[in-house]
Amino acid sequence: QVQLVESGGGLVQAGGSLRLSCAASGLTFRPYGMGWFRQAPGKEREFVAAIRWSGSTTIYADSVKGRFTISRDNAKNTMYLQMGSLEPEDTAIYYCAADRRYFGRNGYEYDYWGQGTQVTVSS
Repeated sequence: QVQLVESGGGLVQAGGSLRLSCAASGLTFRPYGMGWFRQAPGKEREFVAAIRWSGSTTIYADSVKGRFTISRDNAKNTMYLQMGSLEPEDTAIYYCAADRRYFGRNGYEYDYWGQGTQVTVSS
């Protein structure tokens, strides 16, 4: 059974940093793309970042470009999101996603999702 588990969320002051992790299990196929999404209460799910299997290609939402860095360690079946210069607008539940082939901005293209981890940024 495929399972994605996010961790690393918490409370941080504006301007601070957090690193999120997404540990994947049950994804026996290779390669697979991965991405990060977030959702605030009353808001639509929003694309954050995505990364190709090899890590050679990454894409970011304009709102986080230059502040967030996505990476992955396939030997550990883990994806990361290093978040810096955090702003209150970054407050949301952050979800990781994976797909056999797809990586990109469209959340509906991903087949597998984690349960999310809460990130709260105080002003």
